[in-house]
Amino acid sequence: MPYDGVGTEMEIREPERLTPVVGEADVVVVGSGPGGLSAAIAAARAGVSVILIERFGCFGGNITSVGVEGFAWYRHEKTIEAGGLAFEYEQRAIENNAAVPESQSKSYELDSEGFKVVADNLVLKAGVRPMLHRAFCSPILEGNEIRGVITESKAGREAIMGKIIIDATGDADVARRSGVTVFKNSKEDMISASVMFHMSGVNKEEFMDEIKRDPQKYSDWSDKNWQVQTSGKEDDMFSPFLRKPFEKAKDSGLIDSDLQTISGTWGAIHDSGELTYLNLVHLNGIDGTDPESLTKGEIEGRKAALEAIAALKEYMPGCSAGKLRNFGMTIGIRDTYKIDSEYNLSDEDVKNECRFDDSIGIYPEFIDGFGILVLPTTGRYMHIPYRSLLPKSIKGLLVVGRAIGGSNIAHAATRNMACCTVTGQGAGVAAAEAIKTKTSLNSVNISNVQKVLGSQNVRVF
Repeated sequence: MPYDGVGTEMEIREPERLTPVVGEADVVVVGSGPGGLSAAIAAARAGVSVILIERFGCFGGNITSVGVEGFAWYRHEKTIEAGGLAFEYEQRAIENNAAVPESQSKSYELDSEGFKVVADNLVLKAGVRPMLHRAFCSPILEGNEIRGVITESKAGREAIMGKIIIDATGDADVARRSGVTVFKNSKEDMISASVMFHMSGVNKEEFMDEIKRDPQKYSDWSDKNWQVQTSGKEDDMFSPFLRKPFEKAKDSGLIDSDLQTISGTWGAIHDSGELTYLNLVHLNGIDGTDPESLTKGEIEGRKAALEAIAALKEYMPGCSAGKLRNFGMTIGIRDTYKIDSEYNLSDEDVKNECRFDDSIGIYPEFIDGFGILVLPTTGRYMHIPYRSLLPKSIKGLLVVGRAIGGSNIAHAATRNMACCTVTGQGAGVAAAEAIKTKTSLNSVNISNVQKVLGSQNVRVF
């Protein structure tokens, strides 16, 4: 753009412009991870018009763009879950040959590529208008009420208007830029980021023989650098965990001895020789809202993944002919902003089976983050309150996914993809109910919302 001489060397004043409105709907969902995808489908199935905005070229968020294929790896024999869309995603993936049994639980590993088509079909069948390749820029506000959003794409800046906006960005982008109070840990205290990758050329028989010879347990997650607190019941359970090959590689000088972030889990080993859902590279000090930090994480993470592969080739039976198959499209972020909601979930809530009258779904006793691991093996579960999706001070906005209101330990539960699905489906139904009854999100009849969720196969209580 031409420089008009206004501003400083560090600031440029952009000219005012008229932005075309390219879409209008009852509900506009920004972001299509498990929370946003679920919100859009649930709202459309509840009978309102929906637009789903996504910055990448596929729906699914962490499943498809990051490659986190273990959607419900917490599931064990006595686990009690919400069902609903979280269960449907697995079933649709199975029907489309896009899922295999998961290695450490009674769940399925979703194929990140195949699930792209599963998500497409679910969106289109529900009647949702898809809007891919559009990145959220700013909210459209009228006083303290949100009326729409501005996006940026190859077509330039565009306006998309909605009666209700659902923020499913994961980072509370819409809420934060609308003036909602948010909380954020220092980057040193955030849950680490991950670089997900797959390998090919692995000998399944040799690999599994080694796993059976030296089975790893959840107690093996802790080491001198990272202590994992568990309830104790997890310690002796099998975990598809790998650390020893990397220790040997450090001792031999094959990889940097100062590298402390290589160890973790594998997802499934296929007859084809594919070793998938490798969650081995964890990056501390990466801020998912800072593009400079993300750039550093992407580059350093890929380098570390190649070092991990070199270690596996040398020191893990079955991997000698293995090679990189693919990285996830982008780095995996677990922790950034959380909103100040009408009710912020507490440590005690997630640890002690919280119960709420405004529950929009349940979530099993699963805590994974901030050095704590608790698996749902006893049938314990919590309620997710609708109020935790409601940001203070802004009308017409719901927040879903890992940005809902809560403490760090609460976040260690609610950040998980299946819980993001619970919040998304609840938000979508609540938004539809508010529109159809012409009531505010704060005044919506929660009993009616719960009934509709029940009709969508969600366990609410």
